[in-house]
Amino acid sequence: MQSPITGTAAGVPFTALPPAGEGPAPLIVTWHMLDAPRSDAAFAAALPMHGLPAWRVHLGMPMCGARMVDGSMDAGLALVQEDPLMSFLYPFVRQAFEEFPAALAALREQLPVAEGPIGVLGGSLGGAVALRVLADSDVPVFAAALLNAAIHLRSVVDLFPGDYPYDAESSAAVDSLDFLAKAGQLAGRAPLLVVSGELDHPALRADAIRLAEELGEQAELASIPGLAHPLAEEPGIEPAPQLPLTREVDRVLTEWFGRHLS
Repeated sequence: MQSPITGTAAGVPFTALPPAGEGPAPLIVTWHMLDAPRSDAAFAAALPMHGLPAWRVHLGMPMCGARMVDGSMDAGLALVQEDPLMSFLYPFVRQAFEEFPAALAALREQLPVAEGPIGVLGGSLGGAVALRVLADSDVPVFAAALLNAAIHLRSVVDLFPGDYPYDAESSAAVDSLDFLAKAGQLAGRAPLLVVSGELDHPALRADAIRLAEELGEQAELASIPGLAHPLAEEPGIEPAPQLPLTREVDRVLTEWFGRHLS
């Protein structure tokens, strides 16, 4: 089994897992959670999807992993306290999405990646980035997957203490990341696997079920018994051995992408 490759692509840190065999291979790009595992390296260790004949490239989210400020998540936590939506959730998704085209082009230059559509996977807030790639870009995608994803951002904002004081600007921002409302833009884009832990936050689980229902035959819902929101133990920054339930998620994702690669 080959060792992970680390680097940066247009300024975005990544951890890449090579396929078995030689020559160019398809590409699957992921965006990690902000819960554990909360770095590209930790997400790669949690969900390596070994055995796939594809590159699995795990991109780092803003201010996470190699982009942490002073080696900790404290700066990100300060943004949460300042304004969980407009200082934290919304700009993180926007930045990760906006920096993706240049990162993808750089990955194609750095790695022996085959031409053609890519796979995309997003966990938690990273799921909103994957959904933006599907809904708001023309990047060809052969298959997509979500994991305990931020599908309806108001549900995520509601997880923070207190009633959020929405105004016109914040309402527009949160609604721009409402992928239940954008189901029509997702329809026909790519086959979508919606992985939902049965013990995930109830609102996020309800959103996952509803999205799968909205997309009908284009989507599959995979419920994971016993799985809560995180996939790893805290602090979730460094690579760690797979937890048993995470191993099951990894199996489901490997089977899904393998089916669409074959």
